Amino acid sequence: MAGADHTPRAGDRHEPERVRVPEPELPDEVTFAELDRDVRGRLRTLSKENAQRVGRHLVMVGRLLDVDPELAYEHAAAAVRRAGRVDVVREAAGLAAYRTGRYAEALRELRTVRRLNGSSEHLAVMADAERGLGRPERAIALAQEPAAETLPAATRVELAMVVSGARLDMGQSEAAVAALSTELVRRAGGVLAVRVAQARAAALEAAGRHADAEAELAPYTQEQLDEAAGEVAVEEDVVVYDLLEDVEDVEDVEDVEPAAADEDVEPAAADEDVEPAAAGEDVEPATGEEPTPGDEDDEDRPAAEQADDDEGAR
Repeated sequence: MAGADHTPRAGDRHEPERVRVPEPELPDEVTFAELDRDVRGRLRTLSKENAQRVGRHLVMVGRLLDVDPELAYEHAAAAVRRAGRVDVVREAAGLAAYRTGRYAEALRELRTVRRLNGSSEHLAVMADAERGLGRPERAIALAQEPAAETLPAATRVELAMVVSGARLDMGQSEAAVAALSTELVRRAGGVLAVRVAQARAAALEAAGRHADAEAELAPYTQEQLDEAAGEVAVEEDVVVYDLLEDVEDVEDVEDVEPAAADEDVEPAAADEDVEPAAAGEDVEPATGEEPTPGDEDDEDRPAAEQADDDEGAR
């Protein structure tokens, strides 16, 4: 009707119902004490009940990452919904996303970890995720950051293999060989040395140096090559726990006063790469760094965006 006021009144608005995401099952035998001591300490900012449940989800991520990455991802997502501001939780989410091919999400999570704790330990994973998104130039740029020089030798070797692969993606086969020809890389030992040999052989083949590629792999048995390629099941390590230490840590968690109802679920840390929420979705506005050009095309919204939606810890 002409002249009628069609401005919606507050009482007329219908807030969309939040969708509760079911958590994956936690076997009874999975305990908080199985976590690394340092990780247990990081969870002490949570209420007792929430810390216990988040910790058990992280144990499952560790158990499943190599054997069932998708289920590991579900446990990591459940942990993020409960404790999105804890760095080790976001780290687990990033690594699980990477292992399941959710490269954009892995980048967002691991960038958040860097902002939370200042660590660049996952630079090689981040660079490889850039390759997975078809951005080899960005992978190389990450490898050239000053922080890369501060990483442990094994991580720098991993990063060199990513750079070699990125060079191959760009059709630069000789540069790919050169990336794996440094003294640091050639000093690698154990399974890492076999993986380096396989990466060098691939680069040499691409450069048309077939005899050199064969010579690169000649020192290793087929069993060693299969193990390095992840085609041989590796027996689980036997972990011996300091039971007294574990009991003390668990008691420390149990002594923590329960947090207020609104504090049980930790909201996710703001992430510059999170895509805009759908209309009506209850998500905190992002803060922090400006997004890197091109990140707006990233796929797979991170589980962290749902951190405020889960009330299971209350």
